[in-house]
Amino acid sequence: AGQTIALLGHTGSGKSSLVHLLARLYEYQDGSIQIDGVELNTIDKRWIRQNVAVVPQEPFLFAKTIRENITLASGEVPDEELYAICQQAAIHEVILDFDRGYETLVGERGVSVSGGQRQRMAIARALITLSPILIFDDSLSAVDTETDVAIRNALEERGRKATTFLISHRVTSLSGADLILVLDHGRIVQRGTHGELMATAGPYRRIWDIQNTLVAEIRA
Repeated sequence: AGQTIALLGHTGSGKSSLVHLLARLYEYQDGSIQIDGVELNTIDKRWIRQNVAVVPQEPFLFAKTIRENITLASGEVPDEELYAICQQAAIHEVILDFDRGYETLVGERGVSVSGGQRQRMAIARALITLSPILIFDDSLSAVDTETDVAIRNALEERGRKATTFLISHRVTSLSGADLILVLDHGRIVQRGTHGELMATAGPYRRIWDIQNTLVAEIRA
């Protein structure tokens, strides 16, 4: 508990499939997945839904108010708690900019929100449940680097109380994890901390070098 496990790999490497198995979105036939020593497929799915919060890359917002969307799984919460969670998800100030704030209607009859705003609202929706297992499936792909850093810092603080699985194509988003798993065609080809993986020639260091070179060229 309290660990952050990062998953890195190219499209089709098995990252999302592993996450879907952890959330029991579909069943596994071979191997073993355990939570606290208990085989996952023997655990009541209702317990999974209550204790595992998943934020997909393209989350769905209902035609309800922002408040209702964020508190969908948790029920009513005090304003102070709601605001604190939304600050962690770097969405509080954005919400306040809407004419009706948290009572703003989103969807077909309401305001349109960007992909990044939708992702941050979904992150707040997951955090507010206080689930002991959090899964972020490339959930920061539509936010800028500065917002990414702010959210990751908040997640690190929150992660001390939860086991967090973090998927991202942005390798800097994963560098602070306690354990990084590099996947290729459904297999783990590297594992370790950022420092350990950077000390070894392999796909992780190669991806890190490529992405940081591109960033440096863009800023030049």
